[in-house]
Amino acid sequence: MPDKKKIFDVIAETERLIVRPLKSDDYQNWFNEFNNRFPSQYKHDKGRMDMSVCTEEWFHNLVEKHQELALSDVAHVFGIFRKEDGIHLGMVDFSTLARDIFQWARIGYSIHNQFWENGYCKEAVKEAVNLAFKELDFLRIEAHINLDNTPSINTAKSIGMEFECIRKGFIYENEEWTEHLGLLYKL
Repeated sequence: MPDKKKIFDVIAETERLIVRPLKSDDYQNWFNEFNNRFPSQYKHDKGRMDMSVCTEEWFHNLVEKHQELALSDVAHVFGIFRKEDGIHLGMVDFSTLARDIFQWARIGYSIHNQFWENGYCKEAVKEAVNLAFKELDFLRIEAHINLDNTPSINTAKSIGMEFECIRKGFIYENEEWTEHLGLLYKL
């Protein structure tokens, strides 16, 4: 019997959303919603992006890379989809920072700006955190957020993340070392 390729397929659902790894057949949906983004709405919103390199083959490679990262427990990347029509709304991911006695991850999230102001980000992030605790066995989840990224800070706080620290010179962005707010959610 041939070996069956192992697949990372952890899924979570809310009343309105499905949070799951991307699949190859998500390409057109994923591409359309990235392509339909509005121009940047503020400093930390990438807005419209050049999608010319994002071919179907490129996307299949991305899906495979996400699978490899998940199966090796380096990162777990999930698409956020609306249940009623399957539309791709954004992404949420967890990067493993440490295992052993720590079980520690970093969370990142984004919703396409054409879907803002619908509560999707809070709903998806809250469910993704539950998934990270129950299915991925993390005990500590941190968000590292620019000090002036109020929408992201508000999302993190709205799901129960608490202030832990300000990390000085934490990430190299825009040709300088920037401070980030450390927010924490733990079991």
